[in-house]
Amino acid sequence: MTTSKQATSPRATAASAPPHLAIVLFSLAMGGFAIGTTEFASMSLLPFFAADLGVDEPTAGHAISAYALGVVLGAPLIAVLGARLARRAQLLVLMAVFALGNTLTALAPGFGSMIAARFLSGLPHGAYFGIAALVAASLVPQHRRSQAIGQVMLGLTGATIVGVPLANLIGQAIGWRASFGLVSVLALLTVLLCALFAPRDQAGRSDPLRELGALRSGRVWITLAIGAIGFGGMFAVYTYLATTLIEVTKVSPALIPLFLAVFGIGATLGNLVVPRFADRALMPTAGCILLFSAVALSVFPLAAGNPWALAADVFAIGASVSLGAILQTRLMDVAGDAQALAAALNHSAFNTANALGPFLGGLAIREGLGWTSTGPVGAALAVLGFLIWIVAYRDAKSVPVDISSGRKTASPENPPARRAPPLAPDDRSRSDAARDPVA
Repeated sequence: MTTSKQATSPRATAASAPPHLAIVLFSLAMGGFAIGTTEFASMSLLPFFAADLGVDEPTAGHAISAYALGVVLGAPLIAVLGARLARRAQLLVLMAVFALGNTLTALAPGFGSMIAARFLSGLPHGAYFGIAALVAASLVPQHRRSQAIGQVMLGLTGATIVGVPLANLIGQAIGWRASFGLVSVLALLTVLLCALFAPRDQAGRSDPLRELGALRSGRVWITLAIGAIGFGGMFAVYTYLATTLIEVTKVSPALIPLFLAVFGIGATLGNLVVPRFADRALMPTAGCILLFSAVALSVFPLAAGNPWALAADVFAIGASVSLGAILQTRLMDVAGDAQALAAALNHSAFNTANALGPFLGGLAIREGLGWTSTGPVGAALAVLGFLIWIVAYRDAKSVPVDISSGRKTASPENPPARRAPPLAPDDRSRSDAARDPVA
């Protein structure tokens, strides 16, 4: 596979385009692998650092919340402040800060310093994925954007198969601090790969005020709402899956990593397959995934009593993670000039779902509805996300979006305004991509 001419900006240097598209996507995905490892592994390591730092487990959970808060606040803030910076430079700085945050976590002398380190670690999360998605989309023709973004997200889903179990094993064998040290090494490896292979580009032409313009778009907000609500169902089940396996399915704790890996395999295959459909019909694919997720989550209480049935259902729930890449593409379509901010906000929405789903699932459990009640709670969130999708789909169908500007297509009575800048500052025109598709 080779890059199209679109990989090289008219404003970039002659050596700016890497020789192979797959290497660039792998480099970007490595950052996702590091982020996914620390995000999900920290949940499984919670009992270990709680005991070591002298706090109970509910209190130790605040470290996970601090990371999520860093993601939610950092994604829009960094996207706005970095509007004038080259994307390659942003990738390097963000992963360097991420490496620093995880190093400070591994060296934290007390729980207070760990809270601060986890907050710092979360700040680059959303901005990194947002910029990485824009870089990946700028390297391929229009009709392959969702696939490219999905391949970058393979790093995140792949972490649930390899990174999280590995970090957990290291945490049990050597200590939880070594697990966060591993994440720091992965982050530094990402810095090296991006320095070598990420396409060089000049400083962006955007500015903070233009990026903040995304917040005035109702289409941006409704797309974010689909993710913040619809994604919550998956987190409602995943958060309490280990306890459900022990208390309801009655499996050995040693088998829990296998079920988590099954979830990761489902998520990885979903990100490989579903974006191919999304590139042909973006919004219909998003609606189908939300309905698919609602069904899989509804089946969860019925499947929980049988390990084989539960494994199949967990695989299906994992496949719904592909919704993230689809919504990322939709945001790029509707954000107009504020590409970086909208792309980063997708991960703020994702982490809002990460807080909402477990919270509502926990309420159901505390009310005595049982561990499997997280399934119906998650299904309700997916259905609510689908209802929001209906509003977005009807709007998109009635007035199509001009993908180059994120604005509604003008009618003959309403002539178009001046054309906005291309999707990415370092892109060639989409017509070039159509003539020179990626082989």
